[in-house]
Amino acid sequence: MNKFLLASSNPMDHVYQWVYKRADIGTSNSVFTPDGTISLISNHIAMQIIAVLLLILLIPIWARVRTSGDAVRDMTPSGFGNFIETLCAYLRETVARPVLGEYTDRFIPYIWTAFFYILFINLLGLLPLEPLTRGLVKSVFPNAHHGIGGSATGNIWVTGTLAGCTFFMIVFNGLRYNGMDFVKHFFQGPVFIAPMIAVLEVIGLCAKCFALTVRLFANMVAGHVLLAVLLSFISLSYVALGTGAAAGIGITVVLVSVAFNLLEIFVAFLQAFIFTFLTTLFIGQAVVIHHEHHDDHGHEHEHGHGQPAHATAGQH
Repeated sequence: MNKFLLASSNPMDHVYQWVYKRADIGTSNSVFTPDGTISLISNHIAMQIIAVLLLILLIPIWARVRTSGDAVRDMTPSGFGNFIETLCAYLRETVARPVLGEYTDRFIPYIWTAFFYILFINLLGLLPLEPLTRGLVKSVFPNAHHGIGGSATGNIWVTGTLAGCTFFMIVFNGLRYNGMDFVKHFFQGPVFIAPMIAVLEVIGLCAKCFALTVRLFANMVAGHVLLAVLLSFISLSYVALGTGAAAGIGITVVLVSVAFNLLEIFVAFLQAFIFTFLTTLFIGQAVVIHHEHHDDHGHEHEHGHGQPAHATAGQH
């Protein structure tokens, strides 16, 4: 009994990726596949699938237009649909449009998708699904010892893939809308130091995406580990001090955990917003280079034509 309680108090159990089924790919020399296998299904993969299915199912229901016959009522969102529309309008008008300008409507589907995908994964990670699904998982995968649960954004490979999508959007759309101007933007300053600046700019671009990866991963892992550590105090106090002390400590821990769970809900929204905001900012910096470049030349052109006019007027 004591061994079981001590084993269950390991806080890292809440953030590990538990693989249910692997596939042998016959390559064991890679850093990514040291044992020659890849994960086909795990708790984090399952949580991402659940998040996607919920998005596909719920968002159309919440966003659909009602057809009651009353035009004003049909066009006025209510309930959860009003909340979703408020989030979408805020992301488009307050976050995206000041940065992307005329390109807002082209990129807003990706921005909305990234936000709600991360948000759903973060919120699902707060639900105690693992004990409830352990039997179901074991019936499908007999060698599995853990159920479906945990936050997939607590896996650095997941956050790295999301950041990789942002990196692709930056580079692809920078070249798509600006062509070689996007490349020239990396080479700034005098000719003899421009290559060095270009290297630093490329490192900076990679660092931006690395920051996206680590920021989301670290915040989600830290929250789950801290909550797991708090809950582990109950089992540890039972082993060390007995039932009476465990009851007293347990009440305190549960109250603190409830408060911390409320904070985790806020963090789930906050981290989804930060990732989306930074993604929008990075894409905007890559896309609007061409227009800023021409605007600067336009102002110089107007100023150049205006000066002789004033000079001529002064002469007359």
